[in-house]
Amino acid sequence: MSPGQHSRFAPDRGLTGRMVTTMFVIGLLYVGFTGLLIVLFRGAWPLVVLISGGLFVAQFWFSDKITQRAMGAHEVTPEEYPQLHGTIDRLCALADMPKPRVAVTDTDMPNAFATGRNPQRSVVCVTTGLLRRLEPEELEGVLAHELSHVAHRDVAVMTIAGFLGVLAGAITRIALYSGMMNGRGRSSNDSNAALAMILVPLVSMIVYGASFLLTRLLSRYRELAADRAAAQLTGRPSALASALTKVTGQIAAIPSEDLRRAQPYNAFYFAPALSARQAASQLMSTHPSLEQRLEQLGRISAELGR
Repeated sequence: MSPGQHSRFAPDRGLTGRMVTTMFVIGLLYVGFTGLLIVLFRGAWPLVVLISGGLFVAQFWFSDKITQRAMGAHEVTPEEYPQLHGTIDRLCALADMPKPRVAVTDTDMPNAFATGRNPQRSVVCVTTGLLRRLEPEELEGVLAHELSHVAHRDVAVMTIAGFLGVLAGAITRIALYSGMMNGRGRSSNDSNAALAMILVPLVSMIVYGASFLLTRLLSRYRELAADRAAAQLTGRPSALASALTKVTGQIAAIPSEDLRRAQPYNAFYFAPALSARQAASQLMSTHPSLEQRLEQLGRISAELGR
């Protein structure tokens, strides 16, 4: 399939609209924030722009490798995991999309994720815990869910959106440090320095808070969109519902220490790495509740007459 073609995953205008709106608003916040830093720290502005642009490009260009390494994933061959590769081959043929690289993470937590800046540079990864627990039809549903993320390019959008909030904090520290260094030797009553010490942390918190809220809202919608696309592509929403129920229940039984290590990457996972108590109390979760996801799959199942 050429890069300009669309896959057979059902197009989702709601998801596209939300991604465009989220990126526009976050980008606007980010540009305004960087502009404020340049105005307040005139002597440090080349460093602010260089660090900001360099980190942004690196994060986008190498997002697949960064995420793989952070989550301990390693690529596997068809000879090593024939069933996994065979299922992805069938789904990619059904969806008419390029086959992503296939990786496995050696951990007991049952989960899966996709990453990469575009379908040609994507990676779909599953954990050994997921492979041990799911039946073939359930695994197919999970993999179709992850391939939907790739086809709709929402992995790249979430990578960038989440990164901008983190970058805001990093640039703040750089600018404050540079400003304090430049301010040494000048009067301690320097009004610009005093203003910067108040404004920069305040604006940084606003930028981070806004990006956090927007990415959480987008993340929950994109998970519902991927569930819907996967169910429609495979024609077996009940298999995906079974996988969701099984994975969510099994994750709750994973030791808390292992869950804490996985939680920074929840936005990428098929199901969030949360205990049962956390899942019930997470108002700002990266994922919709299990009940919401199962209810949607139930409606799709009824529509398909199954």
